[in-house]
Amino acid sequence: MALILASASPRRAELLAQIGYQFEVIPADINERPLEGELAEAYVQRMAKEKAEAIVAGRPKGDVVIGSDTSVIVDGDILGKPLNRADAKSMLQRLANRSHWVLTSVYVIVQGGSAQAALSRSEVHFGQIEAAAIERYLETGEADDKAGAYGIQGRAAAFIRHLSGSYSGVMGLPLYETAALLRAAGVNNE
Repeated sequence: MALILASASPRRAELLAQIGYQFEVIPADINERPLEGELAEAYVQRMAKEKAEAIVAGRPKGDVVIGSDTSVIVDGDILGKPLNRADAKSMLQRLANRSHWVLTSVYVIVQGGSAQAALSRSEVHFGQIEAAAIERYLETGEADDKAGAYGIQGRAAAFIRHLSGSYSGVMGLPLYETAALLRAAGVNNE
């Protein structure tokens, strides 16, 4: 039995390794655009499922695949990865001095067996961010490949006034939920 993380995110791999799992990384190549009118919760759940299902197909029976997806939600809008520096700047300006939600879905499927999912909801409140601080942050390149144009584990941690929820969920893989799903699938981290 192999454990596979269906993600190109180095943060997800780092988090899964942090709690002691041995796994292989095989990124899923799927269309990640939201469907017209799709709500954020349904979107992240669909993405996690599609990522896992894309990789589990053709795997040996008993292999376990983890799919996950994270979105930043503000005013009901899904803020995915920024298209460019201007898009990242706009996202950070929009998040400044207010709360937003981070939804991370995890989907665990066993080839030839069961599938289970979990959804982590975290509320993140940014403090005021000066324009110069946004520019300095953008220059680091850290915002380029992250939902909502920020990474909680990096320099953007200085923007966060309050977090209610899962730090690892905001980072991209809620560890409590993931570990519970893996235990239910018969996968131990020993």
